[in-house]
Amino acid sequence: MAPQRFHEQFDQIQRSMPDVPLAMGPDDSAEFFYEKGVVLARDGAEAALVEDRVRTHFTEATGLSADHVRRAGPETNRSGITRIQVGDPGHGDRHGDRAVHHALRALSEAEGRAGHRLVSRNHVVSIAVNACPGDEPVPAPLTQGTNPAPADGPYDADTAVKVLVVDTGLMADFSSSPLLAHTQGDPQLRECDEAGVLQQYVGHGTFIAGLVAAVAPNTEITVRNTLNDAGAILESDFGAALFASVDEHGWPDVISLSAGTSNGRTDGLLGIDAFMTELRAQGTLLVAAAGNNSSATPFWPAAYADLPEYRDVVLSVGALRGDGDYGACFSNHGSWVKAYAPGERLTGVLTGFGAPVPYVYQHSTYDACRYGFTYTCTCQYPRHTGVLSEDRAGTGGKPDQVMFEGYAHWSGTSFATPVAAGMVAAHMTAHKESAPRAALRQLLDATTAYAEVRGAHVPALRPPTWQPVPVVRLAPPA
Repeated sequence: MAPQRFHEQFDQIQRSMPDVPLAMGPDDSAEFFYEKGVVLARDGAEAALVEDRVRTHFTEATGLSADHVRRAGPETNRSGITRIQVGDPGHGDRHGDRAVHHALRALSEAEGRAGHRLVSRNHVVSIAVNACPGDEPVPAPLTQGTNPAPADGPYDADTAVKVLVVDTGLMADFSSSPLLAHTQGDPQLRECDEAGVLQQYVGHGTFIAGLVAAVAPNTEITVRNTLNDAGAILESDFGAALFASVDEHGWPDVISLSAGTSNGRTDGLLGIDAFMTELRAQGTLLVAAAGNNSSATPFWPAAYADLPEYRDVVLSVGALRGDGDYGACFSNHGSWVKAYAPGERLTGVLTGFGAPVPYVYQHSTYDACRYGFTYTCTCQYPRHTGVLSEDRAGTGGKPDQVMFEGYAHWSGTSFATPVAAGMVAAHMTAHKESAPRAALRQLLDATTAYAEVRGAHVPALRPPTWQPVPVVRLAPPA
């Protein structure tokens, strides 16, 4: 059975995509979400092959009518992907889609002969990563400042490292923070609901930009609002959205991407295949979040870092807990995660420094860590009751509300990622290195700091201005 928070987030994302029926996959497990009744294929001959094989499979193998099998949407797009309808999206429930399952099976033999994947589910890519946020933001006092603290160093427009953040946009009053003086980009859409309450994941892109700027002051940061609707986008749209994010100003030095999905495979996402091929031909380094499901399952696009042709192109980043010595309870892990950075209870800019703005918690904390860890992790503290949780006993049925007036504490591989991206950018400036991929190799080769994650010793990228947060270990249950 999938964890409570995964189910809660499913409901949140489904509300943000009311016209796209979604299911969980591959069954009722906490792996991924996908569009019901639709599969993806590459444009042209492969799409025609998929359509033909699926139609034959439904007719011969299942005895079902194949009249519903047809192209769904534009024949071509920038990412070279075609959506093919293989079933009625109204059939079944959230726990799976048999039509999509049959369509994938219909192509298994053809994929074996072709030597590569021909068909895919249309996954939901989310900034919650694995649709399971590390936690929600917690107000931090203005007197505390950020953690990491802003590093010393001048900004030089001629040598500034160009960093692109593909995320939600910038809060309307982001420029009230001196930390974001050299940040530009798209506005955050729909900051508040009709009652003036901040919506979930609002400020995510602003928080990330602030972390990059704190670690690497000589950066020119651009934030795109590619992921505004509950931080989610369909895989079929994701590739084109990534292309659009680099079109206006050209390819940057570094892309910081705190979004993705697992898909049960080890060969990447079909929907971003064209973008990843183009990325490899550029000099840009993609720094991507490993995900927050405490899992070793490859999470894309971060897991491209483990494919030979992308090892110098992508850096996958997991999260360290507050003391920086061990992995955070929520962080994905495994050999495909190439480095870890502080990602628990970081302090950064969430909103501007004007009038306080209310936020109502969406998820409740737990009595014990949902992943079985025994320190006071973000699963448990600070305690709050959320809107999406069914059990609100003792609260009068009311979720908890807080006020934000600038800074927040926030946790997730979403935030370890810009810390790592900032360290690459800072290395480029310090060593006058113009090639970000070369800078990454130099940085990792020079790293003598390690942390322990699931018994493995892994490279730990800890910025000099980051201060550890004390960790309290709980007594084991009697």
